[in-house]
Amino acid sequence: MPGKLFIVPTPVGNLEDMTFRAVTVLREADLILAEDTRTSSVLLHRYDIHGELRSHHKFNEHQTVEIIKERILAGANVALISDAGTPGISDPGFLLVRTCAAEGIEVQTLPGATAAIPAIVSSGLPCDRFCFEGFLPQKKGRQTILKELSTEPRTMIFYESPYRLVKTLAQMAEFFGAERRCSVAREISKIHEEHKRGTLAEVRAWYEEHEPKGEIVIVVEGAVPSKGNRKEEKDRGEGDSQA
Repeated sequence: MPGKLFIVPTPVGNLEDMTFRAVTVLREADLILAEDTRTSSVLLHRYDIHGELRSHHKFNEHQTVEIIKERILAGANVALISDAGTPGISDPGFLLVRTCAAEGIEVQTLPGATAAIPAIVSSGLPCDRFCFEGFLPQKKGRQTILKELSTEPRTMIFYESPYRLVKTLAQMAEFFGAERRCSVAREISKIHEEHKRGTLAEVRAWYEEHEPKGEIVIVVEGAVPSKGNRKEEKDRGEGDSQA
């Protein structure tokens, strides 16, 4: 019988955010694939997990995915983790999942930590409908994407490096408007967790004076609909409530 591939989320900050099921799966796995074995070893040691550990990251996944697939087909249960959060969400994982799915291998993804959801829920911006954009391209295509998103009506979520945060906020102010509301979440679930809310101009000014550090999530308000679209949304909402 073939084994299974388990996608296991890991804490984005506080190590106690691990689920009971995640610990059990990792303890019972025949092989654990980690984005960075040094980072993951700290977590595994914390929960007394001592299984076989190998690296699986964006620089080697094309070379190793077939080997992993064959091992699962031979009966091994393999668990994939990333440095933090859910594998596949701005982290390695998609290629392995696609390969296993195409082969008919069962893929089980455990619910768990991801930085995007705490950031948008804490932002104070609408979170009933949103779009996740992950990391913007550093160079080619960056301005094109921002221009396209300038009319996006849903709340938008971005991941960003602290070293590029001020520049990104400035570019967003240029394309979305300096008065567009936003929230920057930093170090989610860690000791120094911080949420800065305001307009793009205000939050940019704050971080120009206070150097950002740690993991960053930017949440930006969607475009305000035109008068005609606002009426359509109101009519749609009234129809939903009547239903």
